[in-house]
Amino acid sequence: MKFVTLVKFRTRPSKDTIAENMRLMERETKEGVKNLATYWTLGRYDAVVIQEAPDEKTLMKTLMRRGWARTETLVAIPAEEARKLVEA
Repeated sequence: MKFVTLVKFRTRPSKDTIAENMRLMERETKEGVKNLATYWTLGRYDAVVIQEAPDEKTLMKTLMRRGWARTETLVAIPAEEARKLVEA
């Protein structure tokens, strides 16, 4: 499954929080969560993260480890698959 997570920092990022996040990402890779892309953004959200995980519970577990950020996560369905649903 693919997920798009919108991130809002609760506190200003520091070298320590960035290093902690990198360590968590390494750990989560072993748990089956693959980080496909991360973008820091301007506007309402501070970052957008695109990930792949076996299921929503696995991803939720990883996101709850990050107390320094609030997140809103969307399930991403490829447009080609969604179009097939419309045609059915």
